[in-house]
Amino acid sequence: MRSESSVRYSIVVPFYNEQENIPPLYMKITEVMDSIGESYELIFIDDGSRDNSFKVLSDIYEHDRRVNIVRLRRNFGQTPALKAGFDFARGEVIISMDGDLQHDPEEIPRFLEKIEEGYDLVSGWRYARRDHWLLRQVPSRAANWMMAKLSGIELHDFGTTFKAYRREIIQEIQLYGELHRFIPALASSTGARITEVPITDGERKSGKSNYGIGRTIRVFLDLLIVKFLLDYSTRPLQFFGLLGFGGATLGMLIAVYLAFEKFAHGVNVMTQHGPLMLLAVALFISGVQLVSMGLLGELIARTYYESQNKPVYALREVKSHRKDVGDTEQTRPSGSSER
Repeated sequence: MRSESSVRYSIVVPFYNEQENIPPLYMKITEVMDSIGESYELIFIDDGSRDNSFKVLSDIYEHDRRVNIVRLRRNFGQTPALKAGFDFARGEVIISMDGDLQHDPEEIPRFLEKIEEGYDLVSGWRYARRDHWLLRQVPSRAANWMMAKLSGIELHDFGTTFKAYRREIIQEIQLYGELHRFIPALASSTGARITEVPITDGERKSGKSNYGIGRTIRVFLDLLIVKFLLDYSTRPLQFFGLLGFGGATLGMLIAVYLAFEKFAHGVNVMTQHGPLMLLAVALFISGVQLVSMGLLGELIARTYYESQNKPVYALREVKSHRKDVGDTEQTRPSGSSER
């Protein structure tokens, strides 16, 4: 039997300058969760908002003991904000969603049904998107297709925040940078059972979107990172060895060709082919070095965060009705403060 202090569900919602969307979203979430009839908590993360989001959240907190507020010192981004919420959550099942009213809380029960069927992670699928078809839909579909092929997980939509997780799954995943988009791929490496449910893609009622074409471009760069972390983080030699072998082979072919030109035709290699040869070598070596430096940097960052438990966010304050929470120092999950 579940103890009185335990919580079945944790709803994690990050906010950044969403003061007008907070009250209606709160009302919708509580209406849906109350109808389910299980214990739950709401964890609202203020990701360094510059409007009155924190004041609105604080007013709600004063009137609802199920509400917890995690306020970050500055705008760290969606991945650290979600990580802060996941660290603070104590529910057996954690549901995450955006704070801009584009995710409909009425669809939460469908996620929970899949969890009850035995799945560890349930991801939303925006099957009928309403955003700009060229700037958002086309790049998103391309990125999702590539991610599905690289990870081997047949999901249509990796990028949506609307997901449900078993607590032990999401809290075992180290999140930093922009890795929240690839949680299903990272979870699959631990053997998690993953599925998806179609969701509606609502229109933003108010406020301004924080997404743009620049964010879409970064997704494609992150694909390379995730592929490396999934397949080569414990065996980088197989990756870099392949590149090295390719470079060495190309160099040998060029050397053979130049030797043939010199000895068979008496060509002065440096005079007639020197610039082209140097350019080809320089371009290849530079490309390999840049890719290698980037991937090695990601590997070092992963080791850095996981071995030292380096924080990816910093708390300003925490408001909670939990009896075991006395101050910010007590509520910090490991590695959640600035030093």
